[in-house]
Amino acid sequence: MAVIIDGKALAKKVRGNLKEECEELKKQGINPKLAVIMVGDNPASKVYVRNKNKACNEVGIEYEEHLLEETTTQEELNSLIKKLNDTKEVSGILLQSPVPKHLDINQAFKAITYRKDVDGFTPSSVGKLVIGEDTFVSCTPFGVMKMFEEYNIDLTGKDVVIIGRSNIVGKPLAQCCLAKNATVTVCHSKTKNLEEHTKRADILIAAIGKAKFVTKDMVKEGAVVIDVGINRTEEGKLVGDVDFEEVEKIASHITPVPGGVGPMTVAMLMNNVIKAAKEQSNEKSTF
Repeated sequence: MAVIIDGKALAKKVRGNLKEECEELKKQGINPKLAVIMVGDNPASKVYVRNKNKACNEVGIEYEEHLLEETTTQEELNSLIKKLNDTKEVSGILLQSPVPKHLDINQAFKAITYRKDVDGFTPSSVGKLVIGEDTFVSCTPFGVMKMFEEYNIDLTGKDVVIIGRSNIVGKPLAQCCLAKNATVTVCHSKTKNLEEHTKRADILIAAIGKAKFVTKDMVKEGAVVIDVGINRTEEGKLVGDVDFEEVEKIASHITPVPGGVGPMTVAMLMNNVIKAAKEQSNEKSTF
C-alpha cells in the first residue's frame, strides 16, 4: 500500500511557519496584505475565496475582497487592478478564475504588476520561471514541489509524466520538475498511446479535471502519483483524476482528494504574499 501524502497536515505546518514569519515582519512595520478580486457569482469560486480568507486570518495576513458584478467590463476590471497595483498597502493581487466569458482573463493577468503577482500567472513570472530566475511560482505547482521536498522524493533523473498542459498547472509544473533535473513528458488530449507514457513514469501527475481518469493499469508499480484534479460526482462526492482506491495498491506514494494538493495550493499562496511583502519592503528601503 502506498504512503499517503498528507497535504492537509503539511499545509498546516507551512501555515504555522508563515504565521511566525508574518509576526516578525509586523514587528518591523511590514504588514502583508492580499487583495482578491472575484467577478460574478460562481459558487465554486466563493468556496475558494472563503478558504483564502480563512488562511489569511490564520497566518496573520490582511485580507480585502473586491466582489464585482457579472456585467463588469474589461475596462472596469483593468481599472481596479491598476488601482491595486498603485496601492502601497496591498502586497499581492489575486484574480479569482473563472471570470465571465465576455472578459479576457489573460489581459487582466497582464495588467497585474509583476511585484504583486502572487498567483504567478503574469508573462513576467512565467518567463522568469522558464529561465530559472527567482519568481512567484504558481501556487499549485509550488505546493506539489513542496510535497516532494517534505517526503524526500528526489526528482533527479526520474521520468515525470504530467497529464494536462494548462497554464496554471501543467506547464509551470513541467518547468519546476525540469529545474529539479527530472526528464519531463507533458501529455494532453492529442497525445497518442497515453498509457505507454504513463506506464513508464516514475512520477505521474494528473491535472485534467476528469474523475478517476487514471486507472491502475495506467500506472507503473512503485510510482509516485500526484492527483491535482478536483471533481464532484453525481452523488456530490469530491474525487480526483485518479482512481485512488485501486492505484493506492500499487503506488509508492499517492495524494488523496480531498486533503492532498488542494490545501497546499492555498498555503503556497500565503507564502507568495509574504514573499511579495518582503520584496516590496526591500525595494522601499533602497530609495
